[in-house]
Amino acid sequence: MPCSSIGATTVGRGGGDDNGSLRSLKLNESTFLASLMPKKEIAADRFIEEHPEYDGRGVVIAIFDSGVDPAAAGLQLTSDGKPKILDVLDCTGSGDVDTSKVVQADSDGHICGASGASLAINSSWKNPSGDWHVGCKLVYELFTDSLTSRLKKERRKKWDEKNQAAIAKAVKAQDEFDQKHGKAEDAECKRIKEDLQNRVDLLRKQAESYEDHGPIIDAVVWHDGEFWRVALDTQSLEDGSDSGKLADFEPLTNFRIERKYGMFSKLDACSFVVNVYDEGNILSIVTDCSPHGTHVAGIATAFHPEEPLLNGIAPGAQVISCKIGDTRLGSMETGTGLTRALIAAVEHRCDLINMSYGEPTLFPDYGRFVDLVNEVVDKHRLIFVSSAGNNGPALSTVGAPGGTSSSIMGVGAYLSPAMAAGTHSVVEAPSEGLEYTWSSRGPTFDGDLGVSISAPGGAVAPVPTWTLQRRMLMNGTSMASPSACGGVALLLSAMKAEGIDVSPYTVRRALENTCVPVGSLPEDKLSTGQGLIQVHKAFEYIKMSKNIPDVQYQVKVTQSGTSAPTFRGIYLREATSCGQSTEWTIQVEPKFHEDAGKLEELVPFEECIELHSTEKSIVRPPEYLLLTHNGRTFNIVVDPCNLGAGLRYFEVYGIDCKSPWRGPLFRIPITVTKPVEVTVTPPEIPFSKMSFVPGHIERRFVRVPQGAAWAEAIMQTSEFDTTRRFFVDAVQISPLQRPIVWESVVTFSSPAAKSYTFPVIGGQTMELTIAQFWSSGIGSNETAAVDFKITFHGIAVKNEELILDGSEAPVRIDAEALLASENLSPAAVLHMVRIPYRPVDSKLYALDSNRDVLPSGKQILALTLTYKFKLEDGSEIRPYVPLLNNRVYDTKFESQFYIVSDSNKRVHTLGDVYPKFKKLPKGEYTLQLYLRHENVQYLEKLKQLVLFIERKLEEKDAIRLSFFCQPDGPVTGDGAYKSSILIPGKKEAIYLAPPTKEKLPKNTPPGSVLVGTISYGKRSTSSQDGGKSPRKNPASYQICYIIPPNKIEEEKGKLSSSIGSKTTTERLEEEIRDAKVKFFGSLKQNTDEERSEWKNLSIKLKSEYPNYTPLLAKVLEGLLSQSNGSDKISHNHEVIGGADDVIGSIDKEELAKYFAFRSDPEDEEAERTKKKMETTRDQLVEALYRKGLAIAEIESVSQEKASAAGDDEPTEGPCLPPGLFDENFKELKKWVDVKTSKHGTLLVLSEKRHGRLGTALKVLNDMIQEDGDPPKRQLYELKLSLLADIGWDHSLSYEEEWMHVRFPAALPLF
Repeated sequence: MPCSSIGATTVGRGGGDDNGSLRSLKLNESTFLASLMPKKEIAADRFIEEHPEYDGRGVVIAIFDSGVDPAAAGLQLTSDGKPKILDVLDCTGSGDVDTSKVVQADSDGHICGASGASLAINSSWKNPSGDWHVGCKLVYELFTDSLTSRLKKERRKKWDEKNQAAIAKAVKAQDEFDQKHGKAEDAECKRIKEDLQNRVDLLRKQAESYEDHGPIIDAVVWHDGEFWRVALDTQSLEDGSDSGKLADFEPLTNFRIERKYGMFSKLDACSFVVNVYDEGNILSIVTDCSPHGTHVAGIATAFHPEEPLLNGIAPGAQVISCKIGDTRLGSMETGTGLTRALIAAVEHRCDLINMSYGEPTLFPDYGRFVDLVNEVVDKHRLIFVSSAGNNGPALSTVGAPGGTSSSIMGVGAYLSPAMAAGTHSVVEAPSEGLEYTWSSRGPTFDGDLGVSISAPGGAVAPVPTWTLQRRMLMNGTSMASPSACGGVALLLSAMKAEGIDVSPYTVRRALENTCVPVGSLPEDKLSTGQGLIQVHKAFEYIKMSKNIPDVQYQVKVTQSGTSAPTFRGIYLREATSCGQSTEWTIQVEPKFHEDAGKLEELVPFEECIELHSTEKSIVRPPEYLLLTHNGRTFNIVVDPCNLGAGLRYFEVYGIDCKSPWRGPLFRIPITVTKPVEVTVTPPEIPFSKMSFVPGHIERRFVRVPQGAAWAEAIMQTSEFDTTRRFFVDAVQISPLQRPIVWESVVTFSSPAAKSYTFPVIGGQTMELTIAQFWSSGIGSNETAAVDFKITFHGIAVKNEELILDGSEAPVRIDAEALLASENLSPAAVLHMVRIPYRPVDSKLYALDSNRDVLPSGKQILALTLTYKFKLEDGSEIRPYVPLLNNRVYDTKFESQFYIVSDSNKRVHTLGDVYPKFKKLPKGEYTLQLYLRHENVQYLEKLKQLVLFIERKLEEKDAIRLSFFCQPDGPVTGDGAYKSSILIPGKKEAIYLAPPTKEKLPKNTPPGSVLVGTISYGKRSTSSQDGGKSPRKNPASYQICYIIPPNKIEEEKGKLSSSIGSKTTTERLEEEIRDAKVKFFGSLKQNTDEERSEWKNLSIKLKSEYPNYTPLLAKVLEGLLSQSNGSDKISHNHEVIGGADDVIGSIDKEELAKYFAFRSDPEDEEAERTKKKMETTRDQLVEALYRKGLAIAEIESVSQEKASAAGDDEPTEGPCLPPGLFDENFKELKKWVDVKTSKHGTLLVLSEKRHGRLGTALKVLNDMIQEDGDPPKRQLYELKLSLLADIGWDHSLSYEEEWMHVRFPAALPLF
């Protein structure tokens, strides 16, 4: 390739001036330490030696990642003594705490925390307003999974010790009782013995069901007159009760103000910082969601004065940490996090952004985030560096945004011999440098190169303190990106020091045009980009370019004669495009920064461009081009007809005629993957005797025969000794679809054969990539031989994905085999229900925080949609939003987030663009969907957004559909179809029957969709019983069934043959009476006036119908609904009176006699009588139950008052006869099973009254288990009181922690 006078030289497959072929690499301590943080490969060490003060000083890097630990080794100071970390931000909101609740301190200097705990305020804290904002957070919500796992083990160990001590004590008490009483047979002794046994059983079962959701921490926020201050109460995390108190906490403020951080406890060793937003109403507690971000920051900037060889690339640079990985999602990035991070990078006037994150994308260089990045780069001149991805070695595996966005430099991962020997400690280092096997490759779907540059992709770098180590090894393009970013920081440091204007356009061109190529083939660029960056050469290039306009040459490619689509390169992948000459229109448009002067820079711009082709026999461009500010188009011709099968890469590039030293100003990448045709029948193709050494990659391109749906492959290995590890990928690319990717990592400990099956698309090119992992087989002198044979199969149908419309008619399927004879063995199963919902509420509002104002000044808006759904049974569910799901970067919408909670506000599941199935218990749920954008019109259109709840059917409930030979088969039952042999050239028709109505899942409303899979063939090696599950077959497709309207039920109710013996007047009076009772029952008692009216009417009605049980039951119901206020005793006496009225109105003897006999279900009059008597019994039971609760509460309050007064023996309270509770409870037991969840509370209280706390706890646990979800708070509060009485402090603490999980005070913030 023509290059500048500062041109790069190719060094085999190696990189760097002194890191090419190393046949015998020997390390000493110094070179070993240097290999742990590779710098030599990109000449960063040489650059700093020549320019010691250009080590990143004056440069600020925004680290878009999982968060950076400010306490990590090497991340405190820069090389010139400045603070290393300028700010630490959680851009996702995962650490946000709602602190909108404001309280005041009492006379003792205490406040009530959000958790309910009483917190002592430090008297030295200044708070002029006296307002204390309070909030709380379950601490595990702030920790990573690995840290949480470690804490759970340590906490479980301590809890087990306490539980074992309690068990030992309980067993001892049991033994002492047995020794004292022997085999006593009296009832009381039996009950005591049962109670002691229950205590032992409870403690043991408690250990089996132990699940640690972690302690809760209280947060307090206040304004000291100058700054917002924050203190945390972390007593629940500390071993000693005196540690972690709120008053002992050293208050923090927003990190950027004082740059102070805290640590929750010595047990977790987890650092955190705080930031306060929205006038104290939101507290952000910032922790990292993985060690990844700290490691990345360490590679780019770590400074270790005691061990300079372990310094990062730019030890003088400063960083801001922008956490884009959401702790709630493991560490997945979110649209909210990405947008806020860009806002922060501009606000902090950062020079560089490093983002070692990414996802697959459908549309390259497209989407909301890409638009914002373009603005940041073009207007604010930030340089954006990002990882290309770790999905190689197949082509077109680069991820977004690093490998697919024009404004971002995507970095591939390079491995040098020194890194292999030192960083990875292999037995024998490779002789030459190479790209890591898993590093993603280009081109992008629209033909761009994908990988811009390469840098070392592994390092031993700092990690957070909670890992309990100073540094660790990581490798990936995530490590290559900060290595390159650190190299750029060195350049910017030098440019600023020497007064050279910084432009991302100039810096990128300097880096790309001075790279050392990795590999000797043009196709290697798809793996390595322009090659391994060289910092010293890039700086020389920049110095020579300082008087040249800062211009990016934007290239747009269209096929001649068309205006769309637009590409960034040429990618000829399919057989048709590789078999003909094509003409392409290239538009080159100089792009200046937004602040460029029109007269000073735009008008004078004019360049004479000499166009070059790397292979003129294939790619023919014009010779010259005069380029002005308005751009220019030209045509090129690509003729791949004479190329052999395989991968070829070419470039057309432009050179400045007056300054050829500048190297290529722009490049048009041209990738050709010419496939081989399968010409034999049956259709199969062998690839024989492929030879592999460590790191070697073989690519084969095959045009999949038309009509093929799946491939069966056999991989045979031979001729090697030590274990070999291979990556095997098969990739097909379809327009406007995610690639069809099948991949396998397979290890052969000895020569053997393995078989695979994977889906394919007929008529399209498939890339088969086989790579021996770079470190596999190192130290062995033998190469591995691989034979790979692929056989294609397929059954063609007109519509692969079917929709059954809900009618009784079957769907006709015409099947044929186009390749060879196939076994038509159809299978279809419906395994999921998809139910649509509309929002019941929507709220559109502007976000208040300044972290949600775009660099353009536009305020971001939020739309919260609320959905309600109910599960009749426990099910695995997930929300599904077709418009938004499965797209992070290639979407014009900013972000989405959902939270599913129950009626207690407990969060059961949450997520964003990739919803996951979650098992939920039966119950009613609320789903809140949170959407963000600055365009109000976009959000307005989404106010009635349809959301689906997808519910998995259990295996036993999955609906297997039937096939028939004739259209009437589903009705007549004749002509069932099983299988047959399809002969090429002959179609066969089969009919897919809809599910019978009896098989439809219950509680599935009309308009819902049953979703499943259908397959038509199975593996040729399948057993006779194989292939019944379509999802397990090699090629399966989606099938849907629309739930039809419900059938109209016939009227079951009929007029009674007899109108009874009552007169019309009697019936009228009853109707009037019942209407009055119904009206009375509808009255509310929210105000004093309403309560007074209710009371007056109740007196009046009771005087009219003194013994009418339904009325008296309504009166009791009204009493129970009243707030008992401060006078609980008086209120409960009223309840007892109301209950006695109900009980007195019922003839219990007559009721008992009735239920002693069975009624005739065929007798309508008897059925009406039965219903009436059952209602009366239920009213009696309810009255007895409520009376018992009222008696128990009166006794409890009386006892509390007596204790407060100092009486040793409190009485049951005034007006309560002795033994009233037991008498009432005895009566209740006659009518109902008191062990049920509905009435068991009285049994618990009864056992508690008699001191049998173990039995009381057992009954209560059974009630809770039977009661189902959502749990009732009063039952768990009763459990807490029993645990306190029994003295099991460890169990009490455990249950108190769970109370915050089951019954949170409010829903979490988004």
